[in-house]
Amino acid sequence: MSAEDRREQVVDAALIEFAQGGLAGTSTEAIATRAGISQPYLFRLFATKKDLFVAASERCFANVAHTFAQAAQGLAGEAALHAMGDSYMSLIRDRSNLLAQLQLYAACDDPEICEGAREGFRRLYHQVENASGMPPAKLAEFFARGMLCNVATALRLDEVHEPWAHALAGDSDECTC
Repeated sequence: MSAEDRREQVVDAALIEFAQGGLAGTSTEAIATRAGISQPYLFRLFATKKDLFVAASERCFANVAHTFAQAAQGLAGEAALHAMGDSYMSLIRDRSNLLAQLQLYAACDDPEICEGAREGFRRLYHQVENASGMPPAKLAEFFARGMLCNVATALRLDEVHEPWAHALAGDSDECTC
């Protein structure tokens, strides 16, 4: 396997591990084990655990960007926003991608990580803006709804059979949260 292919494999493993433990709580040994490599080899691929965390965070943003691009293809306006929102619900059902995003935001006390998160979010914002052509207020609503979907999905509100939970989570097959 080439070093680049192995790096991709390690990032995949890191995303899963960081989703569970975050930056501080995840060991590089656990990531190396999941990736099927030695810990010293992991450090040949990524100089620091933080570098690997940043790469896993970039993968999260790339997953969202790819999902949005496919969903919005050939669409504009509200139709594009709706398609991207629906596709996002499918993406965050993968708890690793969802929890890794939340761990990224939790690690934003670190200035480098925060800057990377801002850059990733900036790129997503412009992607949605370009795909939909919608004004800033609609884009803010779209992203606010997405964040609520993150929280509702992380809390598994679709499993709570109470009015408040349904009001926040909506139907689990739609991005109504």
